[in-house]
Amino acid sequence: MTDTKTITARHGFAWERSEDLPEIEGTAHLMTHVASGARLMYLANDDANKAFSISFKTPAADDTGVFHILEHSVLCGSEKFPVKEPFVNLLKTSMQTFLNAMTFPDKTMYPVASTNERDLLNLMDVYLDAVFRPNIYKRPAIFEQEGWHWELEGEGDEERLVYNGVVYNEMRGALSEPDAVLFNGLSAALFPDTTYRFESGGTPAAIPTLTYEAFLENHRRHYRPDNSYIILYGNLDLDRFLAFIDEGYLAPLSAEERGPLKANPLGLQAPVVAEPVAVAMDTAPENACAAVGSVIGTAAERERVLAADILIDAVMGSNEAPLKRALLDAGIADDALGYVVDSVAQPFAVVSLRGARPGAAERLEEIVRSEAARLADGGLDRDLVRAALAHGQFVMRERNFGYADGVVLAMAALGGWLYSDDDPMAYLRFDDLFAALTARVEEGYFERLLRELFCESGHWARAEVVPAGAYGEAAAEADARRRAAALDPQEAEAIRWACADLRAAQEAPDDPAAVAKLPQLTRGDIGPAPAEEMWEEARRDGVDLVRHHVPTHGLAYAYRYYDLASLAFEELPYAAVLASVLGKLDTARHSAAEIDTLSQAHLGNMGFACEVHEDVDDRDRIRPVLVAGASALGENAAWMATLVDEVLTETDFSDTERIRDILAQWRIAMEQSFAANGHTAAMARAASYYLPADVVREALAGVDYYRFLRDLLDSFDERADDLAAKLGDLARRLVVDGNCTVSLAGSDADLDRFWEARTPADGPRPEAALAVPAPVNRREAFAVPTDVTYTACGWDRRLTGLPYTGPWLLASRILTYDYLWGEVRVKGGAYGVGFRCNRAGSCRFYSYRDPRIDETRARFAEAGSWLAGAFDPTEAEMDGYVVSVVASLDAPEKARALLRRQDGMYFAGYGIAERAAVRREVALATAEEVRALGPAVDAIAGADCVCVFGNRDIIEAASGELTVIDLLNR
Repeated sequence: MTDTKTITARHGFAWERSEDLPEIEGTAHLMTHVASGARLMYLANDDANKAFSISFKTPAADDTGVFHILEHSVLCGSEKFPVKEPFVNLLKTSMQTFLNAMTFPDKTMYPVASTNERDLLNLMDVYLDAVFRPNIYKRPAIFEQEGWHWELEGEGDEERLVYNGVVYNEMRGALSEPDAVLFNGLSAALFPDTTYRFESGGTPAAIPTLTYEAFLENHRRHYRPDNSYIILYGNLDLDRFLAFIDEGYLAPLSAEERGPLKANPLGLQAPVVAEPVAVAMDTAPENACAAVGSVIGTAAERERVLAADILIDAVMGSNEAPLKRALLDAGIADDALGYVVDSVAQPFAVVSLRGARPGAAERLEEIVRSEAARLADGGLDRDLVRAALAHGQFVMRERNFGYADGVVLAMAALGGWLYSDDDPMAYLRFDDLFAALTARVEEGYFERLLRELFCESGHWARAEVVPAGAYGEAAAEADARRRAAALDPQEAEAIRWACADLRAAQEAPDDPAAVAKLPQLTRGDIGPAPAEEMWEEARRDGVDLVRHHVPTHGLAYAYRYYDLASLAFEELPYAAVLASVLGKLDTARHSAAEIDTLSQAHLGNMGFACEVHEDVDDRDRIRPVLVAGASALGENAAWMATLVDEVLTETDFSDTERIRDILAQWRIAMEQSFAANGHTAAMARAASYYLPADVVREALAGVDYYRFLRDLLDSFDERADDLAAKLGDLARRLVVDGNCTVSLAGSDADLDRFWEARTPADGPRPEAALAVPAPVNRREAFAVPTDVTYTACGWDRRLTGLPYTGPWLLASRILTYDYLWGEVRVKGGAYGVGFRCNRAGSCRFYSYRDPRIDETRARFAEAGSWLAGAFDPTEAEMDGYVVSVVASLDAPEKARALLRRQDGMYFAGYGIAERAAVRREVALATAEEVRALGPAVDAIAGADCVCVFGNRDIIEAASGELTVIDLLNR
């Protein structure tokens, strides 16, 4: 502690306090930069995946999305690094394990992570210069590109005056999601007088009202050291980092005359019981949704907020949780969800409906209140609450959130620190809180909390989204034509000149001298690959066993893979149904509710799914499997055997009404995913046009499965009994030891506990019967309720005759962050774009939240020629690409992710040595080897396997002989 005090004082910081935090296996140090007022927290531990973040308190004062546009814009060049896209340069050339920026309702965060200390300092340098000295004051084109600008499209009577801009198009897509519109309506009703009534990302209606001057003014007022929160994490040299931050940024900024801080206010809302809100939305009728919300308290009430989170999980966390079951039994919606919104000044609990029937909003409020009263009066199963507490502890211990730990913990810390300096570490502690809440279960604490939240709340709101008609852009298109017709010739010419100027700025190459200023690693900075031990393969008691040697930190993982090769192709959708209902129905020994409680109490998770593995060399060798996975504390490893065994072999499929509920939930989730994440669906569908494995994936999870599911639900009453019999038959045929591969990670004692507890399912491997139809090349466009589009095309690399080598990984990164980023995102206005190529052969282009189709497809078609001809990197640029790709291969992985990756390698037929060989190929690759892939990339785009998901009007305006399909309305 003395050393920390000395170091902080040496670099202009005042040490405030330090606290040991077993939750992070380290210590939190809190300090303030004296001259500038910047706050800094250092979370010190032994994690080599170091992290830095700087965040600003940025409460929105309107719906223009100014802070969202600033989040994008400050990363478009700065005083020290005056290139157009330093953010993209970092993605292309650094060892980052996390690099992004995020806009929240009341803050903007800029986090980075890396396992290399020099690299983290480089990333930190670019980010600090970006936020404090951005080029937005010198280059108005940044605002136009990232925010919004006018464009004239078409000719003659068809000429239209339209908006374009990256954030504008992003929010058109985001607010095409009914859940997002519902959340905004509920939040505005709960907080009518505070920042939370606004959409911080911006609405398409309000974004074009933001002026360049207001944009700059908001940056001046909010991007200041005294409005910042800096968090360092991991095993780093604190002396070096504080010196860098102080000397490079905080001390010089302190010398500037800025005046007092005048940030937007972030106040508390006085309790309100709002009038019900109904928001009309142009979307499909089945997208109707509703929600009720209740404010829990303030962010300072950490224990109460955590308790509410546990309580919502207990009463809404599964189909058999009591409040969710009451809502489903009422038949007012296809699905019901419950969650807590924290990381806001006043956290609140939400219960919502998807696929809501007419009148559902009123019934939702009635049922929530009446069922909460019943549970609070003695109907709440306290074992269910204890199970939710146990599950919450496991989740916090595993910390498997998909981000670097330093980023996750920084976001958690801001959940309290942003609103008060009294206890900045409050949201990093949880061990004592879980112990205290466990002790309060028998005191009736959770019953009282349930009553306070849902029966006696003085801060409450109800909102619903009401579909208002067919989805499309006809009205917007007509309005765009009217705007164009109203322009006088001088106005039209001015807009054309402005667009031409913007395009010229976008196309102008960066000054080589400016590029040279960017900090960059070289191939010489690449260290040895992280140690990774090969798995062991064995045969034990008639079962194939894959034993992993990965550090699990006291946790255990067990995955079982049951081969689906014995099924007929027409049976595959039923296997997907089987996976979706397992664990959610009664068994011979327990009710579905009891199964859920046992799982929460003794396991970290238990899940069932279907997936497809394919040989990396032989495209016709396909292995679809039913996966049964579980995790637990090591001492509970036996439960991974006994509970999963019971579900697999003793499930009672006769409760067809429960099955109907589950399938209806899957249907609506798929429909919303088609609109919100259409690039994923488009890539998967496009791959089924050329890969046998993806023909199988379509039958298990894609458009083909969705159609099967919809037809099954439409005729469910007639097919219910046959379905129950079919599911029972499939379970008996598939769940035999001879058809199973077991994958385990944990200690030897964990493995023994698991194996001794498992119940043998004697039986040989069934005979293979699966005949996969040949892929058929198609050009399809699926109309779904969204204002944007998602376009994908691809081909099987193996059909070009080229092997999978390291240069393919480089080509993917180069095309994504160089050519495609500039052409489709920067110039075209799409929110996302990329090119992916995997070892199994699939190479795919995609765009995300894209306002265009034809232009994007044209850029895909030209990508190979660009790679073969225009791609001519300097030695330093090529080193950067190599460094970033090697870093992506070396990125730290959590135990579960590492196990699952290794399982995929096992089934695909390659090992750690082959993966290491590709890494070596990347490290030694030349620009010539990458350019040589250009003709193959041309062939991939030229195969014309195209799939689009998106807005009907944009689709119908596109050329290219697309077969247009109204997916949701048949």
